[in-house]
Amino acid sequence: MAKIGALDLAAGLGGTIGKSQVLSAVDKYEKYHASYGGKEEERKAEYSDMANKYYDLVTSFYEYGWEESFHFAHRWKGESLREGMKRHEHFIASQLALRPGMKVLDVGCGIGGPLREIARSSSTSITGLTNNEYHIKRGEELNRIAGVDKTCNFVNADFMRMPFSSDTFDAAFAIDATCHAPDACECYKEIYRVLKPGQYFAAYEWCMTDSFDPNNEEHQKIKAEIEIGNGLPDIRLTRQIIEALERAGFEVIWEKDLSPDSYIPWYAPMDKNRLSLSNFRTTALGRWITTTMVKALEGVGLAPEGSLRVKKFLEQAAEGLYEGERREILSPMYFFVARKPESKSP
Repeated sequence: MAKIGALDLAAGLGGTIGKSQVLSAVDKYEKYHASYGGKEEERKAEYSDMANKYYDLVTSFYEYGWEESFHFAHRWKGESLREGMKRHEHFIASQLALRPGMKVLDVGCGIGGPLREIARSSSTSITGLTNNEYHIKRGEELNRIAGVDKTCNFVNADFMRMPFSSDTFDAAFAIDATCHAPDACECYKEIYRVLKPGQYFAAYEWCMTDSFDPNNEEHQKIKAEIEIGNGLPDIRLTRQIIEALERAGFEVIWEKDLSPDSYIPWYAPMDKNRLSLSNFRTTALGRWITTTMVKALEGVGLAPEGSLRVKKFLEQAAEGLYEGERREILSPMYFFVARKPESKSP
């Protein structure tokens, strides 16, 4: 398992963006969002550029704090964050009934942490799809280290326009990824197209719950903080997810918000009153130390100008996520399993 330190964090900041261009990239990224006057329509129209800038800017922070898997997980009593994340990944594999030899698609794979965990536990071949060049470069390196580079690969492409033939994959999954899609139905239609008939798609989605009030200014502020801190064009309601799946042609097998079903909630890493030695970097004190460190690294030129501003909007995200759960208006743990129907007989 790769674990990066302070100098790795500084070196990776900006991903494939030139170090001298990081500040201007931060400027452009921020202006997409409501906090800086941005509009939802522009975020959706420019979702690919926005998501690419976001992940180039934040991936080294993610690795520093979360290692290889960029998602939340609810945990049982006595379970560490990493153990919970592995169980979270194994659960999605179990729901897809993955078996050796299956050809699987990871939609929006990041640097491939879940891909590697699921591939090793299920003996499947997994293709990771991402439109971020830095994710592919980093993911290929980590695949070689993990020894799955012969069975797993990455494809640089947009999940709204996949470069695969229809009826290609035996299963597909997405973990906190299709929330970046500007149109859920169109994204699900592409996943439907590349799945073989009779096969399954499972995903964790980020959603606003039915408690979200679009006319409540505080709710809108929290939503905006989550969007800027997580590179999202919008956050859909849970019922909109099911409607989009059905319009895309899927049969929804089951769906549930898994947020309430844990002893240690998914938002524990954002809780300022929590102290964890095993996951110290995600605690309030750990985040403060990281902020101080980034400020110093930027000050001496080891981290590019604009790095501290990236850390700032990630802090906004942490606050928004915690408040969103506390007010029960957000869940990043909305899970579903859907099936592409068998082909009809002629």
